[in-house]
Amino acid sequence: MAKLMQLKQDKRTQMVWFVALGVLILILPFLAGMLGQAWVRILNVTLLYVMLALGLNVVVGVAGLLDLGYVAFYAVGAYTWSLLASAHFNLHYPFWVLLPLGACLAALAGLMLGAPVLKLRGDYLAIVTLGFGEIVRILMNNFDKVGLPWSDETYNITNGPRGITGIDGLNLFGLDLRKGLDVSGFNVSGFNVSGLQLYYFVFLAFAILSVIGVYRLQHSRLGRAWQALREDEIAAKAMGINTRNIKLAAFGFGALTGGLAGGLFASMQGFVSPESFGLLESIMILAMVVLGGMGHIPGVILGAVLLSAMPEVIRYAADENVQQKIFGVVLIAPEVLRNLIFSLALILIMLFKPQGLWPSPEKK
Repeated sequence: MAKLMQLKQDKRTQMVWFVALGVLILILPFLAGMLGQAWVRILNVTLLYVMLALGLNVVVGVAGLLDLGYVAFYAVGAYTWSLLASAHFNLHYPFWVLLPLGACLAALAGLMLGAPVLKLRGDYLAIVTLGFGEIVRILMNNFDKVGLPWSDETYNITNGPRGITGIDGLNLFGLDLRKGLDVSGFNVSGFNVSGLQLYYFVFLAFAILSVIGVYRLQHSRLGRAWQALREDEIAAKAMGINTRNIKLAAFGFGALTGGLAGGLFASMQGFVSPESFGLLESIMILAMVVLGGMGHIPGVILGAVLLSAMPEVIRYAADENVQQKIFGVVLIAPEVLRNLIFSLALILIMLFKPQGLWPSPEKK
């Protein structure tokens, strides 16, 4: 009886903490807005990285397939939105066409990557996926002068290194999110919801959907097949698992999530260029998965939040004015100090928590 009462008390405590966390997440953009809209943008980018880390976690953490070119799917989603919702081709499709289309094209790219590398694992798979990510970036960088064999005329598809500007924002039921929301008509004087704050709630909704989707997949029959593949591919084959199909499914679902995040990024940013989708982005997303705890959704979310928000927090903390006030002189350039602190933090975490900050119970 005492154990039952203790169990009920623990559940009540967990529920209270869960509700408190939910309330904090909902009011967070308004708290950040008091410090400046730059902090709200950091929150939005953090939610995008949460989606990207969850998608890569399916490939790396659950299925055990090392992917160093994941940012390519992010680029496919972003450029799909940019090309079909801007003045570049004078096309302005609605979001309910662009988001699914970008996600599906990214998933198709994931299948195109997965099909030729089915027999590769480990370092060889990492090298091939790294090459795929760089190929996509180089194509985006050089598709401003595309010629045909039978014609001397060239076509500008991606606008090359100059990138695409004037991209349409997200429009929900007639509400342009970039313009924000004026709530003065609801007897709330002096209070407006900025465009970045509106984007926060949209990104939060998609991040929650990504968490639900990854969780359901990870605990499904397909998810157990991915885990079997991760632990021992030969044993998985011996048990009758079609390793070819489940590898393609892992690449496809991970790419779909990345394409969705790419479309949302383009809608908020209003500008995309190949420089946003370099190798370092892929490495950063992979570090989020490894740092948080591969295969564990809460750990991956924690890693994404830390690695996306912490550098920006350090950037402000290491400002020249702050050093001047504390030491009376600028000791180290802010950018150098930011990278130094960030790198030392990663090294310490990997030394003392090699399984990640929040590993899964099985691995722990």
